[in-house]
Amino acid sequence: MDERIERQIAFALEIDKVKNVFRQTHLSSHGRKENDAEHSWHMAVMAYLLKEYANEEIDIAKVMLMCLIHDIVEIDAGDTYAYDAEGLKTQKAREEAAKERIFSILPEEQRAELAALFDEFEAYETAESKFVHAIDNLQPLILNDSNDGGDWREHGVTAGQVYQRQGKTKLGSDKLFEITDGIIQKNIQKGNLKVN
Repeated sequence: MDERIERQIAFALEIDKVKNVFRQTHLSSHGRKENDAEHSWHMAVMAYLLKEYANEEIDIAKVMLMCLIHDIVEIDAGDTYAYDAEGLKTQKAREEAAKERIFSILPEEQRAELAALFDEFEAYETAESKFVHAIDNLQPLILNDSNDGGDWREHGVTAGQVYQRQGKTKLGSDKLFEITDGIIQKNIQKGNLKVN
């Protein structure tokens, strides 16, 4: 093999490790905890299905690729639970170091392309990144709702915490925030989210 394809295949093998990064969110029907690969795949399909609800015109291929690569850094950085205040303090530094190591496996122009796409997601400025964040927020929300709020109850998450996390969803999609708000309100009424 020449060096280019050797590096591409090495990267493909490296990202297989995403399948071993488990999140706090459980699969629907009270299944096991989902892994990052499942989360990213689910997001990519959801983004395609729900693209008509983006607030702005989006490049759906770019959105789907962003969905698929946004959590690759967790191979090294680990999954930081959305409501883990201590973990969130070091998340950016851990993920930045992971981005440098993991994407550097690729040939230079592919490294630059995927690192730039990850940075775009993190910056939260483009129509695509705002929509991906909306999907990234909605995906675990619908799973948790399907499990009668089990993950929220397990971690003692409050409605205020969920609203704070979901606050930027409306930047990517007013419609998806409307759906989100309905799910949160339903779970407050059912006692799955405490009002703080």
